[in-house]
Amino acid sequence: MRGFTLILLAFVLFACTAQKSSYTQPLTPVAAGRPDYDRLDFWAAHPHKADAADSVPAPLQKESRDTLADVFFIHPTTYTSRDGSGNADLSNTALNQKTDQSTILFQASAFNQHARVFAPRYRQAHLSSFYNNRETAAPLFDTAYSDVQTAFEHYLRYYHQDRPLIIAAHSQGAKLAIRLLQEYFDDKPLGAKLVAAYVVGWPVLRNDFRQLPVCSTPDATGCFVSWRTFKAGYVPDYIQEEEPAAWVTNPLTWRTDSVAAAFALNKGSVLRNFNKVVLGVADARVHGGVLWVSKLRFPGAFLLNTSNFHIGDINLFYVNIRRNVEERIGAYLKKQTNVHP
Repeated sequence: MRGFTLILLAFVLFACTAQKSSYTQPLTPVAAGRPDYDRLDFWAAHPHKADAADSVPAPLQKESRDTLADVFFIHPTTYTSRDGSGNADLSNTALNQKTDQSTILFQASAFNQHARVFAPRYRQAHLSSFYNNRETAAPLFDTAYSDVQTAFEHYLRYYHQDRPLIIAAHSQGAKLAIRLLQEYFDDKPLGAKLVAAYVVGWPVLRNDFRQLPVCSTPDATGCFVSWRTFKAGYVPDYIQEEEPAAWVTNPLTWRTDSVAAAFALNKGSVLRNFNKVVLGVADARVHGGVLWVSKLRFPGAFLLNTSNFHIGDINLFYVNIRRNVEERIGAYLKKQTNVHP
């Protein structure tokens, strides 16, 4: 029954078959399976090619767009096959298409209104790695991070050019993003270029960063936001055991307090039909180390019998994220103007 619920949730909230695309091209394997980021086919999203991250839901296509900033997006786990293990093979066309038509389309695109989106393919750890012991799993996540780091270094060398930068990531991508933020932004010169980091679907613990702060207001910059979405009243055992506690941001108010945000504040979710924006699907309230939502409001929601909305962490709040990215970029640029008249 639990398996059926997860399949149904994925189908309703994040259906990778909802959109047809031909973004992914087969990759030619490179030495030792390492990605070559000089080649565009090793990027799931890149401003120099057409890809799923360029997509805009039909109701939002009249909004103004520009490329004032850059987004470096680290996608979540899509390597989930039952016969899989270890790290993903980047020449796996079916896996690349799954990545493109799910997370790149439904998540990375949320950041494209005022930014160029860069999203590397990387040798992600298989889903089972999260359930392995630490000694077994650590080398797999190290391999995944080494690719993300190489891609980021490539981005810095050839594309950054001191542009405002957003780090965005979900789940496994967020786990890797924390490490990236620690090594390149936290108490580092590059931190001055950080508009904000959206580290979603993985806990950012209170001692993860030395100086990089949680965003305290909707227009704060040089900071991070983070949340994990569950049904109101439910906190998994593993989260109750987390020490220290994780930071949680309410994506409807962009604050860390426990004040409830009503359904009316949700400006639009993107569910199975990418080209339909559904208003008021979820409310939101910070509770301990998680984000609580009440029963979702959309046709067919009564079929869902789950307390874990991890798969919808981003697209449940799609338009609110989009508007907040716009607000933070504007605030960042205004600060730079005031500093450099």
